[in-house]
Amino acid sequence: MDNLTNEQQLPAEEKHPNESGYSHICSVLEILGAKWSFLVMAELHKGPRRFQQLLRDVAVVRTQSLTNVLRQLESNGIVHREVFPTVPVTVEYSLTDKGRDFQAALKEMENWAIRWGNGVREE
Repeated sequence: MDNLTNEQQLPAEEKHPNESGYSHICSVLEILGAKWSFLVMAELHKGPRRFQQLLRDVAVVRTQSLTNVLRQLESNGIVHREVFPTVPVTVEYSLTDKGRDFQAALKEMENWAIRWGNGVREE
């Protein structure tokens, strides 16, 4: 019996689907897929924010969830975390170039939600 993993057993084209596959969408969702990522990114598009500002402005997010989202976005190169040597320590979050580049997609998502968000097509 072979000791190959499922991925090793797949033909090359199935390991790396072409443009007609969903691999690119899945990779975006893997990077940004945390529940509140899009809201946090939309808020950071307005400019750098401190944690408490984000917590207040994205009011539906709990403290631990916001912490997790910011960590995930930072680890994926979407958010930059800057620590200022003040007492108490000040931390500010901002979007990287990679994060700012997502603005057009966020705008399209907003447009889609405006048109279809209530489940009724606007004609």
